[in-house]
Amino acid sequence: MPNTFTNITEIALKTIPSASKIEIKRVLESLYGFDVDKVRTLNMDGKKKKRGGFLIARPDYKKAYVTLRTSLSISENLFPIQVIKEEKDSINKTSKSKSVVEEGEKKKHWLDGKVKDDGADRGKGKGSYASARGGDRRGEGETKFPWSSMRKAS
Repeated sequence: MPNTFTNITEIALKTIPSASKIEIKRVLESLYGFDVDKVRTLNMDGKKKKRGGFLIARPDYKKAYVTLRTSLSISENLFPIQVIKEEKDSINKTSKSKSVVEEGEKKKHWLDGKVKDDGADRGKGKGSYASARGGDRRGEGETKFPWSSMRKAS
C-alpha cells in the first residue's frame, strides 16, 4: 500500500526468476503504458521451513523495483480501506445479534431426529437427551450407537 496516492515514482513488483530487466521494462511500457526510467532486480530465495524431517520450500522469485520517468497518481478510491473496515464491522455486529435465539425459533441438537425413542411411558418425547446420552437405560436396545453394545463393568 502506498503512503500517498499522488506522485508515485517507484513501483515494486514480484516476477518470475527468468524475467530480465529489459523484458520487465517492455511489458510495463507496452501493456500498462508506463514510462520506465530504470529497473533494478533482486533474486529472492523462497521461504524454507522444516516440518518433521521434511524441508518445505516456497518457490524462488525475482523482485523488481521500477523507477518511472513521469510520476503516477492513483485514485484514493482504488483501495477503499475504510469501506472494507465498515463492512467487516457491520458483519460482526449482525453475527453477534443473530447468536441470540429469536422468538419462535427452536434450538436444535445434533441428536434430534436421530434417536429412536417412543417416549410414551417416560413422557420425554422423541429424541430425549437423557436416553441418547445414557441417562435413561430403559430403552437401551432402541438406540443405535457404536457404544450401545458395550457392557457396563461391574
